[in-house]
Amino acid sequence: MAAPSHPQEDELSAKTLQKRYEGLVTVRTRAIKGKGAWYWIHLEPILFQNQDTGVAKAVKLRCGLCSALFSASNPSRTASEHLKRGTCPNFNGAVSNPISSMPPKTITSASTSQNRKRSALTLPQAAMPLAMIGTPCPSSEAVCFSSPTPLVLSGGKEDLGALAMLEDSVKKLKSPGGKGGPGQILSKAQVETALNLLAEWLYESCGTVSFSCVEHPKFRSFLNHVGLPPISRKYVAAEKLDAKYEEVRNESDAKLRDALFFQLASDGWKKKNLAYGDNLVNLTLNLPNGTSLFRKALFTNGAVPAKYVEETIWETITGICGATVERCVGIVADTDKHKTKALRELERKNCWMVNLTCQVQGFSSLLKDFHKHSSLVRSAASDCFKLATFFNSKHPASTYFQKYQMQEMDHIKLFRVPPDPPFANSNFPYNYAMMEEVVNSAQVLQLTVLDESFKVFYADDPVGRELADMIQDMRFWNDLDAVLSLVKLIRMMVQDIEADRPLVGQCLPLWDELKTKVKDWCAKYNIDEGPVKEIIEKRFAKNYHPAWAAAFILDPLYLVRDSSGKYLPPFKCLTAEQEKDVDKIITRLVFREEAHIALMELMKWRAEGLDPLYAQAVQVKQPDPVTGKMKIANPQSSRLVWETCLSEFKVLGKVAIRLIFLHATSCGLKCNWSFMRWVYTHGHSRAAMDKAQKMIFIASHARLERRDFVNEEEKDAELFADGEDDVLSDVFADPAM
Repeated sequence: MAAPSHPQEDELSAKTLQKRYEGLVTVRTRAIKGKGAWYWIHLEPILFQNQDTGVAKAVKLRCGLCSALFSASNPSRTASEHLKRGTCPNFNGAVSNPISSMPPKTITSASTSQNRKRSALTLPQAAMPLAMIGTPCPSSEAVCFSSPTPLVLSGGKEDLGALAMLEDSVKKLKSPGGKGGPGQILSKAQVETALNLLAEWLYESCGTVSFSCVEHPKFRSFLNHVGLPPISRKYVAAEKLDAKYEEVRNESDAKLRDALFFQLASDGWKKKNLAYGDNLVNLTLNLPNGTSLFRKALFTNGAVPAKYVEETIWETITGICGATVERCVGIVADTDKHKTKALRELERKNCWMVNLTCQVQGFSSLLKDFHKHSSLVRSAASDCFKLATFFNSKHPASTYFQKYQMQEMDHIKLFRVPPDPPFANSNFPYNYAMMEEVVNSAQVLQLTVLDESFKVFYADDPVGRELADMIQDMRFWNDLDAVLSLVKLIRMMVQDIEADRPLVGQCLPLWDELKTKVKDWCAKYNIDEGPVKEIIEKRFAKNYHPAWAAAFILDPLYLVRDSSGKYLPPFKCLTAEQEKDVDKIITRLVFREEAHIALMELMKWRAEGLDPLYAQAVQVKQPDPVTGKMKIANPQSSRLVWETCLSEFKVLGKVAIRLIFLHATSCGLKCNWSFMRWVYTHGHSRAAMDKAQKMIFIASHARLERRDFVNEEEKDAELFADGEDDVLSDVFADPAM
């Protein structure tokens, strides 16, 4: 039984709620007049009162587009999660007028008893919008819309605006064709909006949906059913496409003009499309405010020389900047060991640039390194290759194996074996996939070799006896488990890097995290740490850039509190060589006459650090609404601190602002293979390629805005997945590194 509440506490709580409600109303009123956040035009504060006592019980936010209710504690988060993330079914991203222009209203809640009291204003069911009839009541403190009980609203003049809207809905429903069937009458504006959305969907599908589908009889019937006119493929593929492209391009150019500097990200140089000769290279721009813009796509065929990469990237930079090429502060690309020369050459010619290789590729390449240099991995792969070859063959072994496979797994599936000799460099993804399949078939294999008929038949077969002994040896399975555990560890880190898209200051912590996890892995499986550590250090050295250390030191996010209470840069986490790198990169990025000033300011930064309150504010974390992981609440704080309270560092501040903003990954947009098939088929036509470029630009722009970096094929694969991980993913797609 709940403890009774005290009247004084209830009164105090009610006053707090009333004050909160009035504050939200004031903020919304100012916003509607153009003096506040955009989302207030869609969110309406509601004060819920107990009908018996009249005491305020809760303050909520109501979405004016879909009538959903939310907590009023954080309107900005509500706007981001409900509106911008696409949860609201009626929000199309454009700022429009709210459902009611009347002031926010107070709703009196009904008592908890089943016999709810009725207020003076009762609307008949016929006056309710169809979307509201029969919807469940989310709580006892919300207005219920149910049929056949009439809608009950408590209040006064505030509700007249809503009543007018309902009456307008009734008039529309009574109009000819207003029941939602064929021939429904829509206004010109509604038709244009609907067709625009349809066209944008086609463009953003980027080849997944054919333009010809709009002329399909069933699709035309659908358009007629919802009151839209038929459209032709020429309409969506010609002037409509051109107009949309110009609109999106102008919007992108305006954002780019407002940015003081940018980083060029280049993804796709490492060939991933194994099915076709063409490969798609995406060029995007990272801006200081955290947004990214799509620039263009390139189609390459076959091996691409480093000189071509260098020339292409430089032409893109000069095409954007003209003579002020210093606006491009750096490049991040997924280059292999040959194309990395292009990045280094551009950095050598332009001393203000910081050119990085993608961290996703760096971590992914570790899998190939272990396949090539780890005796444990090679031994496990060799044993699995023998086993898979033996049971894939047509001799009786496969018959025994398939019998138990049908019993245990309800299907027959051969092992995937490498197409080339087992330890060719190109085979590492196939070997990992083969090892996973062997583990998944462990029960079937053990039943097979324990079968009496199998024992009798292979009593005189040395290969059969060897494999039977191996399958019953726990050391084989432990080694295999260790290898796949390591693969999973690295793959999980790669997936996190792809999702989080860390900045350059995070590179050193990421590699330290990997080393710690691998050290624990060695201890768990009793593996000699020395050779494993050597493999990781070699890959680290290949990917390392002095900017990693400098950004780590200059980013307030990584300041460490010392015994005196100061927040100081973490120099103690660097090696002696990395400390020297910090000095070198900073002096390289400033004018020669300013180098000594930069080093003096660096010494002051090292000794004094940042005010503790600001340092703590920068490092505040909150749970991510999607993953639940703790993330920095305001990623822009690090840069803003240097521009404001650290403005005394005139020279070092300029370097810090540019360095700590740099992204460490080039991953982002992933093309649809359906679109690549379209390009492969129509690539000989200049007109088709022009349309392809426009569609890619429109689709990429939209996906970057909503931060959607997964292609449709991956989404479908996730939808229809049977729970098995596919090792043959994009992570392993490049054999050339």
